[in-house]
Amino acid sequence: MNDLTQTPEMLIATMGARARRAAATIAQASDVQKADALRRAAQALRDQAPAIIAANARDMDNAVANGLSPALLDRLRLDAGRVEATAAGVEQVAGLPNPLGSVIDQSVRPNGLDLRRVRVPLGVIGIIYESRPNVTADAAALCLRAGNAVILRGGSEAKESNRAIHAAIVEGIVAAGLPADVVQLVPTTDRAAVGALLKAAEFVDLIVPRGGKSLVARVQDEARVPVLAHLDGINHSYVDGAADPTMAQQLVVNAKMRRTGICGATETVLIDSAYAYAPALVRALLDAQCEVRGDEAVQAMDARVKPADEADWDTEYLDAIVSVRLVDGVGEAIAHIAAHASHHTDAIITDDPATAERFLNAVDSAIVMWNASTQFADGGEFGLGAEIGISTGRLHARGPVALEGLTTYKWIVRGTGQVRP
Repeated sequence: MNDLTQTPEMLIATMGARARRAAATIAQASDVQKADALRRAAQALRDQAPAIIAANARDMDNAVANGLSPALLDRLRLDAGRVEATAAGVEQVAGLPNPLGSVIDQSVRPNGLDLRRVRVPLGVIGIIYESRPNVTADAAALCLRAGNAVILRGGSEAKESNRAIHAAIVEGIVAAGLPADVVQLVPTTDRAAVGALLKAAEFVDLIVPRGGKSLVARVQDEARVPVLAHLDGINHSYVDGAADPTMAQQLVVNAKMRRTGICGATETVLIDSAYAYAPALVRALLDAQCEVRGDEAVQAMDARVKPADEADWDTEYLDAIVSVRLVDGVGEAIAHIAAHASHHTDAIITDDPATAERFLNAVDSAIVMWNASTQFADGGEFGLGAEIGISTGRLHARGPVALEGLTTYKWIVRGTGQVRP
């Protein structure tokens, strides 16, 4: 148990030392044992679902009282279906191929040295996140399966839910004979604990922030540990002049409105000025109870459209609001995305393969799609089981970060007595 009378620095140092010891154990655990731990954790989540939902109800009551937005309330809310989906996600991670020990590449030098790059765990990972309590389970599952220990620091708005989920995960870990310290949850909501975690370079090998712009900015500003982060999900759906109108309408409405509060939601719709069905597309968004903010050409299509200002093109709404602009073809769409996107997820809707390939090759985002909803920007939908987050950077990992992204590699050299001349 952690001593809550400790200073934040002492608390994180204690947790970090325990995590470092647990990391050494989990790195050597068999893949069968790790998978067994996750299956037991999934069952514990199911068994403890009533307690988890009750804890979440307390968080929801506090969140409503504190005036959280509908989008954040949706992220926070748990019900029987979401708990089951969380358990199923943990189970899915247990069934994924083991990344550890796989040989990335191999060569034999002229002098006979056998060189191999082999995947190994990162070590201890710190994850700082907001709102979504399912991250507690997803992060724990992925880190453990990849042979890492993890220190979780969830948001204060989800503290009761996170504690209940963490308790179930630890039950499964211990039942499989692994140390409970493989997955630790920071027990305090004191923001100073975040600062201490960001500076714990002696104990933590990687920090992953999952949350809003202010959280990510703080982490990047204060961290003395490498950071794997994504910025805003300012995602675009571009409707080309050659788009099928039925497909375009279905994809755009889904990309914006399926769940407005997730990072894969489309925030800006770009429409080719040659697309003949633009007014119908705008009406479909409005009829789906989405507020549309448009340029002058879009405003002329429907009196319900509100004027967009320059800030709208750089805004992640996370709400039933979308900015819409007409552009002169795919070239102007690519230029707009380059100027305003956050390099997360951008999509083109078109029946012209050549235009699609131009877009796919030119747009510099972690995920680029053709004729698909941006709401598929999710590790589970990519067959990764779950995700730590979606990285918009260019180093180490990009896009949905799952098992492989939570490993590094080492060189293994086998010789037969070679000496260097």
